[in-house]
Amino acid sequence: MTKTISFNKADKNISLGNRVALKSFLEKQMKKEGIRIECLQYVFCSDKYLLGINKQFLNHDYYTDIISFDLSEVKGELIGDIYISVDRVKENAKLVKTNQSNELLRVIFHGALHFCGYKDKKPADAKLMRSMEDKWLKAYLKSVPRELAK
Repeated sequence: MTKTISFNKADKNISLGNRVALKSFLEKQMKKEGIRIECLQYVFCSDKYLLGINKQFLNHDYYTDIISFDLSEVKGELIGDIYISVDRVKENAKLVKTNQSNELLRVIFHGALHFCGYKDKKPADAKLMRSMEDKWLKAYLKSVPRELAK
């Protein structure tokens, strides 16, 4: 049973559809991957806020859409934080010609998939990651009435 999945804001508000359905979906998908969620926190922020985290913790001086921190102490029992730049999600949605809600869901799933062991630095890994994002996005949108997914 999930102890905690939370959606919080640092310095940006977001419009996130049916949070209860999204939490349930994340829990089920992670369980299929062999991960039990103890505590998973999503934090929505600006480019500036996430750039500060990127510089401070990863020594990277560039914008990114997501940073995930695995704080787990026991393998298979997830404690993690995921920071998502709402600014990057909006920009990426324009670039890939999709709506912002679908892009936000994709990034939410991307972060969870990192905790399942999926990588995205090498081309083959990135292709598999994108395939899993698509799979989860399609399954989620199919499971939740469209008006609730937005």
